[in-house]
Amino acid sequence: MNFKRIITHPGSAHKDELLACALLLTEENAPIFRRDPTPEDLEDPSICVVDVGGVHNPEKNNYDHHQFAKGQSPTCSISLVLEALGLYQDAREFLDWIEPAEWFDCRGPNVTANFLGTDRQTLAKLNSPIDGALLRAFGKVETLAEGDFLWETLKLVGEDIVGFLRGLRTQLQYLSKQSEIWRVDAPNGPFDVLYLPRSEAQLEDPTLGLGRYIESLDSAETIAATIYPDRRSEGYGLSRFRDDPRFDFTRIDNENDVHFTHASGFLAKTSATEVHRLRELLNAAMVEQPKALDKTSA
Repeated sequence: MNFKRIITHPGSAHKDELLACALLLTEENAPIFRRDPTPEDLEDPSICVVDVGGVHNPEKNNYDHHQFAKGQSPTCSISLVLEALGLYQDAREFLDWIEPAEWFDCRGPNVTANFLGTDRQTLAKLNSPIDGALLRAFGKVETLAEGDFLWETLKLVGEDIVGFLRGLRTQLQYLSKQSEIWRVDAPNGPFDVLYLPRSEAQLEDPTLGLGRYIESLDSAETIAATIYPDRRSEGYGLSRFRDDPRFDFTRIDNENDVHFTHASGFLAKTSATEVHRLRELLNAAMVEQPKALDKTSA
């Protein structure tokens, strides 16, 4: 994608065009103009026209969806830009918020709430003040350029989304090679724990995609906890998976090598690095003490 500027509609701002612009900024450090496009703008491929103009033509960098048929599956400008970046299918698979964002923009809050199996009031309770502040600020400006605080913020958001999507496939492959599954023979029935050892090849956040990876496993329903490298120390984090009640990590709060436990019991941090010690801590945190942990292949 090569372009020199971005045009999106003036007036009230919405998450749709704001995020579409953020994604585009990962390709070019282009200024953003909030105005109606001219016919010349729509014909000029060096100008991205987003969420306005009534045209979807990626070859000319036109990304509007408002002209689509009413019965078409919900598609918004975020969707169209992600398609142009070659990331839409991964976004649908790995970003849980994409489909609700499409429905909200195309169908409104009432239909979207019904689609999600809830009500409009519940959706309203989930509104983020960060979203509101950014949208109101975006709605007040006519132009944004590199160096402007809001422009830099949008670029940061876009880079975070694109970086996550482009890195996740690689991370999932890494997790499949490095992680191990430990079988726990507990009195109330066996279950599994996923252990991710520390590695020189790990990312800054080694837990990136960990939940997604577990969900892809045949044994996903049997995994009750995870052990993974702590980003803030040389030790490890121990955490319940899906808030499994068989673990309460406040039970190990007084251990000398445990420096943090969450009050709700779902998480603990330890300086321990030896596998045998990690197993001991895990055993001690179980609500019902199991037999010794037996390691099996991942």
